Amino acid sequence: MIEFGDDGALELNFMALGLMQAIEQSEIAGIIDSIPSYNSLLLEYEPDKIKLPDLTEEIQNIFDSLGPISDIEINSRLAYLPCCYLDPWTKAAIEDYCLKVNEREFDPDFVARINGLEDKHELVRVHSNTEHWVASIMALPGCALMRPLDPRCLLVSPKYNPPRLWTPANAVCTGGMSTSIHTLRVPGGYNLIGRTPVPVYEANPTSDAFRNGVSLLQPGDRVKFVPISVEEYKYIRSQVRSDSYQYNTTDYSKFSVKEWEKWSLSLTNQGNTNDL
Repeated sequence: MIEFGDDGALELNFMALGLMQAIEQSEIAGIIDSIPSYNSLLLEYEPDKIKLPDLTEEIQNIFDSLGPISDIEINSRLAYLPCCYLDPWTKAAIEDYCLKVNEREFDPDFVARINGLEDKHELVRVHSNTEHWVASIMALPGCALMRPLDPRCLLVSPKYNPPRLWTPANAVCTGGMSTSIHTLRVPGGYNLIGRTPVPVYEANPTSDAFRNGVSLLQPGDRVKFVPISVEEYKYIRSQVRSDSYQYNTTDYSKFSVKEWEKWSLSLTNQGNTNDL
């Protein structure tokens, strides 16, 4: 486990992904897999092929060669995902929780209120107005944990306590400082704000979009949520079922941390989300 800090700053994730990319390019014998989190990188290795002291030295040399965080460039794709915000399916899960577990405010209203937004409709505008950085795939199979690249779009919210009994598959959720897509119908604690008709995880991939694995998204990707209506949701679902849906994902390009820092800094004097 390589740790870069003890908070969820995006810069620490950029460092983790920059190091992961450099390790993959180095092709060190014995490394089996690398798994990034917000502020750390877990390496799995075969001790019969490389000993821990040797691996540590190799990784330290690669890390030293990276230079400052601002010099890191990460291979990144942009995926446009339709999202039916304030949808009836996640609303049903919230209502079931209120009936069987505990009364609570409607999730979109709650998230909007504690973030100082006017209402749930402004929440939709803020959430869909930025690209979301995929920091890690964890918690559930194919479940991407994301942070907004536009600092004005950061939403903070506590998770359910106790958790929900069930969550609709492909629900779009917020919790802590993160957004995630709940890939399976299982219990969960993030606040529900919408649902995408497009699967981002396939246990037995059939679509060309999953030719590289069971997860559509990978750490370092970016996601732009595109608001759609319930009718559009149902139409896209019919396309998904007939295998005719075309995923809208760009080719890889270089994400420059330096350019993001410059852009992010330029926003600090632009006020709050009303300036979006």
